[in-house]
Amino acid sequence: MFVLLSIFMTLPVILLSGSEAPNAMAFAESAAIVFALGLLGIVTTYRQPRDLKPRFMFVLTVSSWFIIALLSSLPFYLSDNGISMTDALFEGTSGITTTGATVLTGLDTMDQDLLLWRSILQWIGGIGIIGMFVAVLPFLRVGGMRLFATESSEWTDKALPRMKTLSRGLLLVYVVFSVTAVMTYWLSGMSLFDAFNHGLTSIATGGFSTSDSSMGKFDSDLILLQGTLFMMIGSMPFFLFVREMHGQHGVLWRDQQVRLFITILLVIPALLTLHRWYVSVEDFDPIHGYVATLFNVTSVVTTTGYASEDYSAWGPLAFVLFFFLMFVGGCSGSTAGGMKIFRFQLSLIVLREQLMRLLHPRAVLTRNYNGRAVSDEIISSMIAYSFIFLLSLLILTVALAALQLDFITSISGALTALTNVGPGLGAIIGPAGTFASLPDAAKWILSVGMLMGRLEILSVVIVLSPAFWRS
Repeated sequence: MFVLLSIFMTLPVILLSGSEAPNAMAFAESAAIVFALGLLGIVTTYRQPRDLKPRFMFVLTVSSWFIIALLSSLPFYLSDNGISMTDALFEGTSGITTTGATVLTGLDTMDQDLLLWRSILQWIGGIGIIGMFVAVLPFLRVGGMRLFATESSEWTDKALPRMKTLSRGLLLVYVVFSVTAVMTYWLSGMSLFDAFNHGLTSIATGGFSTSDSSMGKFDSDLILLQGTLFMMIGSMPFFLFVREMHGQHGVLWRDQQVRLFITILLVIPALLTLHRWYVSVEDFDPIHGYVATLFNVTSVVTTTGYASEDYSAWGPLAFVLFFFLMFVGGCSGSTAGGMKIFRFQLSLIVLREQLMRLLHPRAVLTRNYNGRAVSDEIISSMIAYSFIFLLSLLILTVALAALQLDFITSISGALTALTNVGPGLGAIIGPAGTFASLPDAAKWILSVGMLMGRLEILSVVIVLSPAFWRS
């Protein structure tokens, strides 16, 4: 992973040249450091047996994300822009976890190589997240893909010869969607540089932009609609795209979480647009209003973090609605963060079961999701995750409030870190602000929160528990 990261660190300098890459030395030094660490690891473990038991895989998964976040911050710290170590770490962590929260300002005039590195970070973070959710976390019996692991393995055995073919399929789909996004943005009026950056961060549902105004810079309903589409694609299960590619047509739409996900993104923006139109005291353009609402709601639900305008100024209803939408997230097996759609669906199934037991105590009830029985183990895992998520949200909120941050900043900052949304709410870290003014301690807390959210929290809690290290 270190060697691959060092190769990616050379891309901003290779893709840009001359005055467009003023931090070439910083990237060269960073790549050399990371490559040397990777080479050292390869040499010291050469020909040693690799018996990766679940206990070792937990350590590898958690530690690799924390270390990669640290190494990803090197180009920011070593650049000539005077970025502190704390800010560099925050930006690197936000990039690799595809959160999209930023401490950098003046993006419109910032060095292009640093802007490109932010986008590349989110892109490689996106494919890393897909791989982790599809292959690693089900093996560790953690995460949302456990519910789909049986279906995926059966399909893999029948339709594909080996897991490597699935991995190649995921990478191919990811690259094709990324290239399509870049070309679409470019043909719609973006410069090639802007199109490249936004294409990478749209599919990765990352949200880093090349402007302080985010997508509002382009003032185009067409680009907002395209961005909405690509964010939706990035938030759907990528293994289902691979199945579609191998001839199993219709599996994407037959998936229950995909149907609910699309329904949410069609119904809520329409209702919110009607409300904004009803309470508007000025001339309200319903078409542009719907496009802007659809884009910003999709950005929050998919945990991308783009903004076309300051949606926190749309009134109390929008403010409250966006806060709760930050919990939702996309589908399991995608690049999106959040609690994921399927957990809400499972909660409704459990609620319905409990209500039916009250009415019919002796009834024999079955839990089915996507046509498959849901085990008690899956339900227990969902309940445990939901509890630890809310407990983590409480702890992070209290920690931020202890640093003298106001309630809205504290709770939305903690929530946006755990769900990897990006911007929070309020005047300081809302869609019109940044995290730059927060104290360093808050940035460290939020960096840990972003990594915990990306690793589904339980992975980190397990590694930190004393029982894990016994025997």
